[in-house]
Amino acid sequence: MLPLIRRKTCWRAATFGAAVFAGLQLVPSRFNAFSFIRHPHLTKHLQRPFTMTTTGNYASLTPPQAPLKWNHTAEFIKSETESQIAANRELYDSIAALKPEECNFKSVFQRIAEASNDFEEAIAPLTFYTHVTTDDAVRKASIAAEEALDKYNVEVEMRVDVYHSLVNAEKNIGQSDLNPEQKRLVEKMIKEGKRAGLALPDDKREQLKKLKEELAKLCQDFSNNCNQEKGFIDFTAEELKGVPETAMAGYKKLDDGKLRVTFKTPDSIPLMQYAQNVETRKTMYAGMEDRLKINVPVFDRILELRRQCADILGYDTWAAYRLEDRMIKSASAAAQFLDDLQEKLTPIGQSDLQNLLALKKKEHEELGIPYDDQLNSWDWRYYDRKLVETSLSLDNDFVKEHFPVNVVIPAILDIYKELLNVRIEEVKNATVWHQDVKQYAAWELDAKDESGFLGYLHLDLYPREGKYGHAAVWGLIPGFEKSNGTRNYPVTCMVANLAKPTGDRPGLMSHDDVVTFFHEMGHAWHGLLSRTQYGRFHGTSVARDFVEAPSQMLENWCFEKVVLERVSSHYKTQKPLSSDIIQRIIDSRYVNVGLFYLRQVYIGKFDQVVHTSKKAIDVNKEWNELRESISLVKGFDSANYKPGYGSVGHFAGGYDAQYYGYAYSLVFAYDMYETVFKANPLDPVAGKRYRDHILRPGGSREEMDSLKEFLGRAPNSEAFAHALFGSQRSPKL
Repeated sequence: MLPLIRRKTCWRAATFGAAVFAGLQLVPSRFNAFSFIRHPHLTKHLQRPFTMTTTGNYASLTPPQAPLKWNHTAEFIKSETESQIAANRELYDSIAALKPEECNFKSVFQRIAEASNDFEEAIAPLTFYTHVTTDDAVRKASIAAEEALDKYNVEVEMRVDVYHSLVNAEKNIGQSDLNPEQKRLVEKMIKEGKRAGLALPDDKREQLKKLKEELAKLCQDFSNNCNQEKGFIDFTAEELKGVPETAMAGYKKLDDGKLRVTFKTPDSIPLMQYAQNVETRKTMYAGMEDRLKINVPVFDRILELRRQCADILGYDTWAAYRLEDRMIKSASAAAQFLDDLQEKLTPIGQSDLQNLLALKKKEHEELGIPYDDQLNSWDWRYYDRKLVETSLSLDNDFVKEHFPVNVVIPAILDIYKELLNVRIEEVKNATVWHQDVKQYAAWELDAKDESGFLGYLHLDLYPREGKYGHAAVWGLIPGFEKSNGTRNYPVTCMVANLAKPTGDRPGLMSHDDVVTFFHEMGHAWHGLLSRTQYGRFHGTSVARDFVEAPSQMLENWCFEKVVLERVSSHYKTQKPLSSDIIQRIIDSRYVNVGLFYLRQVYIGKFDQVVHTSKKAIDVNKEWNELRESISLVKGFDSANYKPGYGSVGHFAGGYDAQYYGYAYSLVFAYDMYETVFKANPLDPVAGKRYRDHILRPGGSREEMDSLKEFLGRAPNSEAFAHALFGSQRSPKL
């Protein structure tokens, strides 16, 4: 867009963050959490607080920037949003009023960049409350602020008078007077103006503005429907036979003796993995796929608006428009990548399918129930879990007992300390949005004065009603250089839903939880260790099909023996996982990898189909037919198709036409890990190289330039191909 007044700053995990938002996993890891206990019976000895301040003797330093105080009221959110919009509009009015000869880098580009920094610093905390607050009035005010900002964002990006000032300023600039990041700022703003349609005739531009306003509102509606979904199904204990007691304890017990299972991942996944009753799994799956059918007409209209916008802007399709400035560059390249991946995965997936069908046939014969010779969508998680247990003898609960929250979190933070040369200190008496939240000041490990300050980190790790239900990191406020020459330091917030103590057990993490926390802390440190001149390039403000790669790379640590020994400690014996169990966890990583990634190809291809179509199509039909033809897993018959795409928040939340990016960024992640870290995952020299070449520049330069500098060569897909296919048959980048 033209003057970037607000960035999309929530980057979700590729394993258990954004993935479970769509009801998926994106990286094979076999120990799903039963971590969301809504009614924990806490025992006093299990509630001992544990420190997450980095251990060691370090100088006591005062940060050069005060921490945020999270005490905003609903009234303040409303008035401040209105005030900030008014002030921001006035700033753009003044830029639009400049005479052509008055337009230059400082009077136009620099002022817009600084205004964007100030605007986001003031507004971002106000819109963040919608994900975490327990105050209904504050939540409503936060949602209203988000809607007002979406509308204002369209207004700003469609200001042709400001665009004229930008064009005039570009003409008057001597490029030799600008540093590389300033040149990139000019290039991006001019390009965004063109992509926004500001070179169109007045009537077309006004039509486009109205379409964008409606589109923004509908995308917000789609996302709000996802966030506010509260569906459930009630089952008898007999119908839930096989589901572990640790999961059953989290289900609400009703007066009639039934148990209420919500469609939220911590409830639904254990049922889908363990319920022996086929009809129970089928009923739950049907409910999950149907739970957000309210979004069907919303998404149909969103697609129509996107087609109209692409047409007015002169693009063949919406995908062509969206991918033009991504690493992959075009819809045809995205299609080729997915086609190539599907071709290589299908034989592996077919072999995986036969293994699971053999398990299903054996079980059905033992139980004396009919066998249909097909793997249904409601069978996949169940038999995937059984295959891992039977072939590798892995017990989920036993593994979880070695990952108590109060041991794992400090251990992971300690690993980051050594790898990246950083430390965190808890801010005492912090004013935060909930008593569970901890606020930390982040420092260089060897900081001697305020010059070693990095920014602020918030950890909101435990579940509560009304809170965002998965794992995510918000790069809330970016770092940037202020006009007076001082620095504004970044603020990041990690939201998770780890288990609290229950009964006689402490809060325990599954291996998936460990992977997720490692991944999410990677995003947090990307935000804290980036150092750019302008906030719009800070941290995770990189191409959408690259943003997950750094954190995806870090997931590999969770499959390394040295790391698993270090972060595991049985909550009773304090002994780490044995070498044998660790090896089984490592071996489980690519069990059923063919079916797993074919599922991702299916979602990616659906995303491309609906965003490359030039006319209205039967979206529900595409969703269901592509599943069967690509993922090799059966769904419902055509008379009973379910609109599961209505729950995939990606399609309205910034990943439209870009879902391929999860698999695409994995190619870079594997290459980075194998090339630089595999030989010694905890090497601080490699960690510094990662900081300097990947994290520090953020989006201030082309992502490919950062990769080449880090790798010492152009990236390739050999490591990814070897991991997935056991050979060097690489999918085309």
